[in-house]
This record gives sequence, structure tokens and C-alpha cells, in this order.
Amino acid sequence: MIELPDLVAGGLAAGTLSALALGGGLLRLRRQQTRQRAEISALRTQLDGSLRAFTAEVEHLAARRVPAAAQRVAHPHLAVPGPLQPLTVGTPLGIALENVLLALQAEVASQRTRVDAAAQAGMRGATREIQAALYRLQDALRRLQQRYDDPELAQTLFQLDHENEQSLRRAQVAAVVCGAWVGLAREESHLVDAVTGGQARLAGYQRVKVHNHLEPGTALVSHAVEPVAIIVAELLDNALRHSAPDTDVVVSLEHVHHGVCVTVDDAGLGMTRDERDRAQRLVAGDAPILLTDLGDPPRMGLAAIGRLTRQFDLGVDVSSASPYGGVRAVLRVDSHLLSRLDPADRPPAPSAPRTTRRSGPAAPAPTHAYDTQDAVPDAPRHHTPTDENGNGDGEGDGNGNDGLPQRRRRRTRPAPAAVPEASAPPASSRPARRPEEAAAALGALQSGTAAARSGAEAAPAAGAPTAAAHDTDHTHDEGGAAR
Repeated sequence: MIELPDLVAGGLAAGTLSALALGGGLLRLRRQQTRQRAEISALRTQLDGSLRAFTAEVEHLAARRVPAAAQRVAHPHLAVPGPLQPLTVGTPLGIALENVLLALQAEVASQRTRVDAAAQAGMRGATREIQAALYRLQDALRRLQQRYDDPELAQTLFQLDHENEQSLRRAQVAAVVCGAWVGLAREESHLVDAVTGGQARLAGYQRVKVHNHLEPGTALVSHAVEPVAIIVAELLDNALRHSAPDTDVVVSLEHVHHGVCVTVDDAGLGMTRDERDRAQRLVAGDAPILLTDLGDPPRMGLAAIGRLTRQFDLGVDVSSASPYGGVRAVLRVDSHLLSRLDPADRPPAPSAPRTTRRSGPAAPAPTHAYDTQDAVPDAPRHHTPTDENGNGDGEGDGNGNDGLPQRRRRRTRPAPAAVPEASAPPASSRPARRPEEAAAALGALQSGTAAARSGAEAAPAAGAPTAAAHDTDHTHDEGGAAR
């Protein structure tokens, strides 16, 4: 039998072991609770930090990124700040914030376009009324010019008509920028008339020197006449405004492979690369034009050119520098916009510069002898033709000509029937003039005309009023060509 002390000892041992096991379990539970409390505290701290970071990110989004994104719609060169925490880039939070900015920009662009369209519609209506009033005033001034012959009153009426023409041009440009039609329906016209018509719409038209190197009769189709005149006027206006008032603006009309080019060169300060790129984007007409992009007050000239180039399939380039240090602007008119008018039936306006090209292909050699008929020796293109008596006008023709007359025989041309064909030597039997002989003849001609001009300058200045009147009439003709 087991004795009682042994049982008590066994029970005590078992109780001790149980107590030890229970104490160890309690100790483990306490340690686990301590660890859990530490983890909970760390998670709470992390959550508080994430909440603060998210709050700061949202505040940064509202204060910095949203305004920058809205401004970027109107000014693409501006940069939008990134998130405060670079680690958020690419995370769901970063993607969500970027989507917010994209949606904002899309909505701002949509509203901006809608508001600008409403502004353009309102301006179209206003400019339509202004143009109608200016046309009525123009008709009234013309009636007064035809009614009264007083020179002083005529000069005043001309000045008023020219001021009215400039106001009409500004209203027309504003209407074109806002999507309106050009406003005038013109018939086919000589291209040089369209150029001088655009020149006549400007305040400083006297500084513009036009050099016409086109074939005689080069014309524009009817729907391209007014757009070309508007574009030329705006290019010349920019050249006049951005060059010194004592410098000239040179315009050249040249044939090119695919049509005709009108080149405008000024002697201004030129443009920076950014200004040149922006101007080229505007005149290209590829991007939509908004009034808010044109400055305050809006500068609409280049924007109007962009509208017309896109609408009438014209080409304008302002990316080159002028040989005079300013800007070179080139208007290209393709062949499908060109036509031809017979200069004999419909000559250009009297104020238009004469072309330096000979009309038509080179004529075959005549069958009559040189010494018995009228003849004009070969001369450079910059010489002006003379009158029937062989007298030159002694002045330039506004086309870069120096005013030197060409030599003409004063003998009367006999009737064709009076000269038998058999009596004339064949063209191949006549000796060709050598270049040295032509140069010597031209040098003698220039020396003689220079001596004649020096003698004319010593005469009294009695013809000054006549010359002034001629200038006034010439200017008025240019103004008439603009309408």
C-alpha cells in the first residue's frame, strides 16, 4: 500500500508542475499581448502617418497641381508639379490622382472652347454691323469725291476714305478670325492688283516698294482675290509696324515651279526662335484658333492669315530671316488658284507696277533690216519702256526701275505691204550683235540720259505741284484697287 506521505508528496509534485505549466502559459500570454499592443500601436502610427500624407497630397493637388493643370490647357509650355511623395507614382493612389488631373484638363478645354465659340459668335455679329456701316460711309465719301472738284476738299475726302479703309480692314480681319466669310466677292483680277490693293489699305503704304517680275496677265481666280489681298495687307502691316519708319518694305512677285510667290522683306529687328515658331504655327492654320490665345488686346493678323490659308489652300512661311536683318514672309499661291487675263483687253490698274518680264515667248527675228525700221536694243529688264518719240519719263516707275529710257528709232514704220518679203534679207543672214557691242551701246545711252537729267534738275521747280498731284492720284488709284 502506498503510504499517505507518498501520496501527498506526489500530489504536491503534480500541483507544482501544474502551477509551473500554468505560470508559463500565463507568461506567454502576457508576452503575446505585449507584442500585439506594440503591433497595434505601430499600425495606428502608420495609419496616422498615411492619413497625414494623403491629406497633404490632396492639399498639394488642390493648391498646386490642379491650377497648373488648368493653366497648361491654355499654355502647353507650363509644367504640372508631381506628387509630394514620389513613391506614390504608379500606385493606385498616384494613378487616381493623375486621372483627376486628366479629367479636369478635358473639362477645362471643353468649357474654354465653348466660351470662346460664344465670344466669336458675338464678335461676328458686331463686326458685321460695323462693316456694313463702314461700307455705307465709303459709298458716301465716293459720292462726295465725284460731286466736288475742289482740290483741297478732294484731298480731305481722300484722307477720310483712307482712314475708313483702314478701319474696314481691321473689322474684316476680326470677322475672318471669328470664322466669318471674307466679305467681298471679286472677279478675276491681276495678281499685282491684289497686292497693291492690300498695300493701299495700310497707313504707311508709301514705304512699300513692289517689284513685279510676273508674266504679263498673271491673274487670280475670283475666289482667291480678296484672301490674297487680306494676307498681303497683314504681312505688310506686320513688316511696317516692326521696322523703322525710315526704312522700306520690299515686295517681290516671282514665278515658282508650282505657282507664284509674293515675298515681303523688312528691315526690322526680327523675331526670336520662340516668336518665329509661334508665328509659323498661327499662319499655318493647323490648330484651332481661340481669341484667348491672341493676347490682350488680341493681335489678329497672323490668326486671320491662318484662317485664310487653311480655307483657300494657300501657303505662308515666316520662318526665314530677311536679307535686311528683319523677317522674310512668303505667300505661295499654287497654280490651281492662278488664271490669266489678256493685258490688252483688261490691263492692270494704272498704279500697279509694270512687270519686268516681256509678254509671251521670245518673238522670232523680224524679216526687215535693222537700219530701216524701229528697233529696241537688248537691255536689262530694269529699264522702262519709252513713249512713241523715244523719250523716257526720267523717273522710276515704282517697280525698282531706274527710269532710264530705251533707245527707239524715230523713223516711221512702213506699211507691211510696202516692203516686199523678197527684199528683206533672211533673219539668219543678219550678223548677231556681240555682248560687247550691246554693252557699249547701253553705256552710251546711259551717259546721254544722265546728262539730260542733270540739265533738267537745274531747271526751275515750276512742275513741283504737278508732281505732287501725280503722287496724290497714284495713291488714290492704289486705294481704289483695294476695293
